[in-house]
Amino acid sequence: MLYLLALIGAVTLAVLLWKAYGPNSGKPPARVVGPDDDPEFLWKVDREVRRRPPDDTARPDPDSGDTGK
Repeated sequence: MLYLLALIGAVTLAVLLWKAYGPNSGKPPARVVGPDDDPEFLWKVDREVRRRPPDDTARPDPDSGDTGK
């Protein structure tokens, strides 16, 4: 029983030391940037919107049979 407690204590100590001094201990976690905050994404969306031809939704399509009402 004493060996089991010693093993649990050693594993707990190893995990705590790994968390404190492990490979990721020196740098903070990277901040995740959502697409609405990403300047590159916003630039691409703006470029696509500017390239798109004007939308003719005000006039009904004569071939569709839609009267627009």
